[in-house]
Amino acid sequence: MCGIIGIVARPGAALPPASVARAMNAAITHRGPDDEGYFSDGQAVIGMRRLSIIDLAGGHQPVHNEDETVQCVFNGEIYNFRELRAELEGLGHRFYTHSDTEVIVHGYEAWGEGVFARLDGMFGIALWDTKKRALLLARDRFGEKPLFYCDAGDRLVFASELKSLLHVPGLPREIDPAAVRAYVTFGYVPTPMSIYRGVNKLPPGCFLRFEDGRARVARYYTLELGPKSTLSERDAEEELAQRLDAAVKSRLVSDVPFGAFLSGGLDSSVVVALMARHLTQPVRTFSIGFREPKYNELSDARRVADHVGTEHHELVVEPDAVELLQSLVWYLDEPFADSSAVPTYLVAKLAREHVKMVLTGDGGDESFGGYDRYLRFLDLERVRSFNPVVSGAAQLAGRFVPGANGYRLRRIAERLRQRFPDSYLSGVAVTRADVSDELLGDAVRAPGSDHYGSLADVARAAHGLESLDRCVSIDFASYLPDDVLVKLDRMAMANSLEGRSPLLAHGVVDFAVKLPREQRVQGRRGKHLLRRVAARWLPRDVLDKPKKGFGIPLGDWFRGPLRGLAADIIGSRAFRERGLLRHVAAERYLRGHLAGEADYGEILWLILSLELWATRYLDARPATVGA
Repeated sequence: MCGIIGIVARPGAALPPASVARAMNAAITHRGPDDEGYFSDGQAVIGMRRLSIIDLAGGHQPVHNEDETVQCVFNGEIYNFRELRAELEGLGHRFYTHSDTEVIVHGYEAWGEGVFARLDGMFGIALWDTKKRALLLARDRFGEKPLFYCDAGDRLVFASELKSLLHVPGLPREIDPAAVRAYVTFGYVPTPMSIYRGVNKLPPGCFLRFEDGRARVARYYTLELGPKSTLSERDAEEELAQRLDAAVKSRLVSDVPFGAFLSGGLDSSVVVALMARHLTQPVRTFSIGFREPKYNELSDARRVADHVGTEHHELVVEPDAVELLQSLVWYLDEPFADSSAVPTYLVAKLAREHVKMVLTGDGGDESFGGYDRYLRFLDLERVRSFNPVVSGAAQLAGRFVPGANGYRLRRIAERLRQRFPDSYLSGVAVTRADVSDELLGDAVRAPGSDHYGSLADVARAAHGLESLDRCVSIDFASYLPDDVLVKLDRMAMANSLEGRSPLLAHGVVDFAVKLPREQRVQGRRGKHLLRRVAARWLPRDVLDKPKKGFGIPLGDWFRGPLRGLAADIIGSRAFRERGLLRHVAAERYLRGHLAGEADYGEILWLILSLELWATRYLDARPATVGA
């Protein structure tokens, strides 16, 4: 697990001074506090920060081939590296380390660009071919590891985190208005955009080749949601059990102590139960809770820990909300409004006191149809199929039914009138279209723009699929890599902790998404087949437990510790003059929240996250920006 950086000059151009690459690397020391390394040959410089997990003594990067003509830096883990190494040794390749990185180098020699499709793992990879004068960048199938790049002027630059790129002279620091609009809608900046115009995220399942001054992006993996499996439910259950077990077992390879996040929910509990099957010592598990009962699920986690027999660590936290929010802004790099980053950061901090790597339950909802929003959308589609008059009836009823119930009826009527993908995306967006219009400032406003246009290409590719698969396809392309996995990567790496997600093993995902709907969703509940498998190892109450998010008491915080910060920021001259958001609208939401008009905690968190990011990354220079 590492962070990587690099600069490749176009033919005839010069690299910046070596101090630039070192500054880029220093900005991500938290990703790899154990080691650093560089390679430079006048046209290219690549570097890395290393968090040592495998081959502690011999895994120093960059790693090279026999004649040192291929150099590689790599962030992540390759879980099938032993099998690939044996195959490559059979082809005559000689290895000088025991690390997983070296199979990438020799795999590139043997299979060229085809090497990426052979890797089972999570990764951000940079390969420099000194003979062909070619750079290859690659990102894992589902976006577990990040990779940013900018093709500008006389060079291409890349890094695991945006903050590294800010140390490159001449790199654009101009905000992309479309990215801000997308952020206000979804709470994150969707791939391939970044918050900066001209800086991109390499999409999951893709590689980039930069040669002779030209860059091209190609796809090596596509999520295939069909044709659907014809296995009986009994046979599918057995196949899934074997795939889950293999995925967890492969992710237990480590030369350092490890454990698991345990929330008490189905996904993390399955992972912990499977870990216990392969270990002779108790699994170390970690959970956090808040003092507010609504946001404390420690009893659920403790129930699973006792059942499995783990060495359980838990903590009830009372964080300094102001200091924590400001720290998270630094680590997240871009505006990011998913407040569950807070408990993720805190549980990672707890785990790092005991271990260096954890397994997590991320990815199960997308693969197995576990989100409530899928169920709501399927309900919407059923209602739509009944009679188009239903929409008008819901709208009419909404006018006369008071309070929250009337509001819900009006929202249902609105979504029934929308066509896909708006009918789905309007139900998952952080802010409704009217709220986005109200909040967006003149600096980024685009009258008449499509509120969900940033996901237009993703949604277009989902047309023709059945209802559940359309939702799943969109989430795998956007919500999973741009929200869920960003949160895990940045919050774990902020604590120099590696997080591995067995439910995102492509053997598990590729199988799960091809299950027919009835083996994923039955009645009012998702993850049907996963629950059947989990029943082998977990108690019934864990299987039947309603799904909960990883929430925090936002509403209370904005009436308490965050109240002063919110008032100061929204009332500041800088906020008004920046023009990203309308201060009049922001002030109204703050007043309404404090008066008890409604709980506007999520909107206020979105507002503060954007403005604190701007203060940290736009108003400060790279040398003064730090954790």
